[in-house]
Amino acid sequence: MIQDLKNNFGYLFEESLLNEINQVGTYKDVPEGYKMMDIGDYVRSMPLLISGAIKILREDNDGDELLLYFLEKGDTCAMTLTCCIGQTKSEIRAIAETDATLIMIPIQKMEEWSGKYKSWRNFVFESYHNRLNEMFSTIDSIAFLKMDERLLKYLKEKSRIAKDNIIHSTHQEIAYELHTSRVVISRLLKKLENLGKLELHRNHILVKNI
Repeated sequence: MIQDLKNNFGYLFEESLLNEINQVGTYKDVPEGYKMMDIGDYVRSMPLLISGAIKILREDNDGDELLLYFLEKGDTCAMTLTCCIGQTKSEIRAIAETDATLIMIPIQKMEEWSGKYKSWRNFVFESYHNRLNEMFSTIDSIAFLKMDERLLKYLKEKSRIAKDNIIHSTHQEIAYELHTSRVVISRLLKKLENLGKLELHRNHILVKNI
């Protein structure tokens, strides 16, 4: 584990902090689609992402989901940090977008390391800043972009995260994450196909010119 830590966080954390993470952290491999955290759960540990991607979702009163942002290698989740510090229930759902490897840090270490290591404090503040900017981007997309523009942005991000131009999400799954109906998504995907930006296949979407 120490080599993975050095490869992913060595430029951020000093040697002594890396050694402490190695001592108290728990390695966790999760498969694509695994629900790591649900709304209403208490947070007992904080994730450091070694590989893969995690999608963070919110849910409205009707149970419909909205994709907030993705976590990638070297990231942690600001929502998790907030719950850890406040010992409150989670207000987000975290699902593995791809197979992922994480190191889970016990919550009691967060305050201790914040006082002990400047690099840890900087990492936490930067994580808040990055996740806040990503949520602003999501809000801006909802407020200012048409649904076809939001769909294009979503497909481009999914393709980037997966490092693949083939997207295996169903029309219904895309509709859930963009908080709209399957009928709307299917119509817009067909429109994008006619424009030559993608190809629709039975079990996947081939992204071409986005």
